[in-house]
Amino acid sequence: MRAAGVFLAIALALALQTSLARFVVRGTVALDLVLVVVVYVALTTGPVTGMLSGSIAGIVQDALSSGTVGIGGLANAIVGFFAGVVGQQFIVTAAFPRFVIFVAATFAHAALFMGMYVLLGLKEFPSPWAAVLSQALANSVVGMIAFMIIEGLPGAMERRKVSRRAKR
Repeated sequence: MRAAGVFLAIALALALQTSLARFVVRGTVALDLVLVVVVYVALTTGPVTGMLSGSIAGIVQDALSSGTVGIGGLANAIVGFFAGVVGQQFIVTAAFPRFVIFVAATFAHAALFMGMYVLLGLKEFPSPWAAVLSQALANSVVGMIAFMIIEGLPGAMERRKVSRRAKR
């Protein structure tokens, strides 16, 4: 059941990401929903699931884009693994540590993704760090909102049930 939820979240993120792809800021997408899902999955389930979800999401994202297939999958897998390791080794239940992990994961993903393209001589990225910073902040905000919604949903559902019973 949990695997189905991960696949559904990846599919939803990919659908939204491809729909929002036309909104670009200085040549880069202002938000990477797939990376947000990978980091969320890694933080909540661990490094192995983070690595597998990163691999699957990255390869599908590569296949849907015009880039080289596999580079995004490898970058997402590495980021998912290390986010999962951090999530298991440290207490990341508060907002600030999660925010820092989303920012660090976005910078690591950008460094890995762009670094592999540059090392293979496939693409050049002239001074992309301002766009990466804006993407890191956007990813972090969306990730924090996702954590608040998903963690608050069971409590809200329970409060709704209790209030319905009280009205009877």
